[in-house]
Amino acid sequence: MIGSLKGIIVSKSPPQLSIEVAGVGYDVEAPMSTFYALPAVGQSARILTHLVVRDDAHILYGFATDAERALFRSLIKVSGVGPRIALAILSGVSIDAFIVCVQQQDSATLIKIPGVGRKIAERLVIEMRDRVGATLTPNADSNLPPGSPAAEAFHAMVALGYKGPEATRLLQAAGPGTQSTEEIIRRALQRANRE
Repeated sequence: MIGSLKGIIVSKSPPQLSIEVAGVGYDVEAPMSTFYALPAVGQSARILTHLVVRDDAHILYGFATDAERALFRSLIKVSGVGPRIALAILSGVSIDAFIVCVQQQDSATLIKIPGVGRKIAERLVIEMRDRVGATLTPNADSNLPPGSPAAEAFHAMVALGYKGPEATRLLQAAGPGTQSTEEIIRRALQRANRE
């Protein structure tokens, strides 16, 4: 699978962009949120990708952040939601706004997104409820460097069942001076046990 592309932006015509990597041009479909984050045509960029293989085509979808790609991957697992509707959702609302809609069971806001009807909006609210808590949290960890002990500790706390904001609060309470992921998690859990 193609996980990411780094190259020169050749063209941008939403929802499609072309990026040239080592002399090979890739056509990628992307949500508007990704287009807003891309540099101008002729500039270098790196995008995360998801490859969808169909009988008649191989289609690359591109994203500016891990959170966008994670939400896209969760959305296309929902019955009746394909890549086109998933892109429309990512273009129509921010990740945080989508999470709030699901948590508050606000299908009315989702219906306003082009391509999302009442049945799909209700299905999204129901089927995404558990996924939002488990894998999609608001960007509480967006300021953490990827692969850093703090980021790894954050993801471990979420995997243990803590919500994003709560995990962030506990990790911040663990205090500075902690170096390893294990030490950060240990201090955060000690803090949680004292509360």
